Amino acid sequence: MSTIRRLRRRPDFLAAAGGRRFHTERMSAQGRLREPDEQRDGAPAEGLFLGFTITKRVGHATERNRIRRRLRSALAVAANGAPEIGADVVVIARRPAIDAPFESLVEDLRRALRTVTKPPGPKPSSDRPNPARGPRRGRDRPAGKPSSVMPSSLPAPMAPDGSTDG
Repeated sequence: MSTIRRLRRRPDFLAAAGGRRFHTERMSAQGRLREPDEQRDGAPAEGLFLGFTITKRVGHATERNRIRRRLRSALAVAANGAPEIGADVVVIARRPAIDAPFESLVEDLRRALRTVTKPPGPKPSSDRPNPARGPRRGRDRPAGKPSSVMPSSLPAPMAPDGSTDG
């Protein structure tokens, strides 16, 4: 079981907002992987740090507190499968989290943690076009050539009176 600590400072919340995202109707999650040498309060930041954001748009204070308590309880259950990785994650609750079945909250948190803490994969090379999509228009064409060339086998365009002079 991994230890999950709390995000406390605004810059950490903002930094997590720049990472990967995961959305359901009950919540959104944002997360970023930390650098191995990052510090928190003078000590190395190790493990998973998680913070909750529940805005006033969700409901009154009692409703927001209820959602926060439900998410903390769901996180305690979901922590068993949480990744052992240095990351910051922010969970943004939505109104449906207040009435959602507890099991769905746990499953949403598990999926969110897996998604936003996934290590980055290899970046695809932008040098060659994706063969499944075909050629990319505009970039594969040599510079200086017109985009549409009229073949010489077609007859010259005609004016409304039938003449071919312009």
